[in-house]
Amino acid sequence: MHLELRHLRVICTIAETGSVTKAASVLGLAQAALTAQLHRIEGSLGGQLFERDRRGARPTALGELVLARARVLLPAVQDLRADAARLASAETLIRYRIGAVNGPILGGLVHRLAAEQPEAGITTHPAWSAAELAGLVATGRLDFALIGVCGDAGPPAGKGSPGAQLEWRAIAADPVFVLLPDHHPLAGQPEVALAALAGEHWAATPGDGCFSDCFAAACVRAGFAPKPMYEADLGGVIDLVRAGEAVALCQPTFRQVPGLAAYPLSGNPLRWRHLLGWLPGSPAAGFAGRLARHAVAAYDEAAGRSARYREWLAGHSGFGTLVPL
Repeated sequence: MHLELRHLRVICTIAETGSVTKAASVLGLAQAALTAQLHRIEGSLGGQLFERDRRGARPTALGELVLARARVLLPAVQDLRADAARLASAETLIRYRIGAVNGPILGGLVHRLAAEQPEAGITTHPAWSAAELAGLVATGRLDFALIGVCGDAGPPAGKGSPGAQLEWRAIAADPVFVLLPDHHPLAGQPEVALAALAGEHWAATPGDGCFSDCFAAACVRAGFAPKPMYEADLGGVIDLVRAGEAVALCQPTFRQVPGLAAYPLSGNPLRWRHLLGWLPGSPAAGFAGRLARHAVAAYDEAAGRSARYREWLAGHSGFGTLVPL
């Protein structure tokens, strides 16, 4: 016989009532049936669980061991069932799979979502490619994508699922800043002219879309052709700038790193938009508004950490968050 939860309840009831007769009454069983069941349970566990006489039933050493374990297991299973029933009936999404490219929103978004729904399962998926994330959402392998697109460019199509068309919401728009080491001749200026950087090597994190073409076009408008760009992860970009080997294109919400600072480019020649995408009709679609509000709050918090960017935003409309909380 395999030991089951109902058998543990029998053992606990006998111990609590102190008698097989009283336990049978509580459990709604005939005394003979309960006695036979107890014998089967004892046979399964390999020994006597209770000493029984006219005074009642008292646990043996084996019985005390089983009771100690049962008194832990039974409440745990009850809690599990209660939590499962609550989540099954709750009007909440219990799983959030969020893909994101490099940006300032993900950490604050996850923090707010976890605080609001501590029981929800939240997973993240990093990528350099916005198109890759769009495809994962379109095929149901992610619920949401946080991406960036250059200027007024449209978001990537969600390839991979016939007829899948993602819905996108613009969260915020940033100017593109330049990251300089403190020892750079232009460091400390209120803003930096792109033309003044004509002789520099450049560094940026990789990505897809039209950003590299837009950057090259902005340089041409400023009167020069840019040197080939170094592509590296964020740590590599920081090392290149700190070493004086390159200046970097960066988001204005870039967190302060000792020895480096981000500066506005005169005339805002480059613009970057943060978008949240999901698949209409999916279970996640009903919670897109909630995610968008959290994303806006996360962006505002990230922007507020930079005194230079806060000051810059105060004098430039059309940038910062694009949807109301």
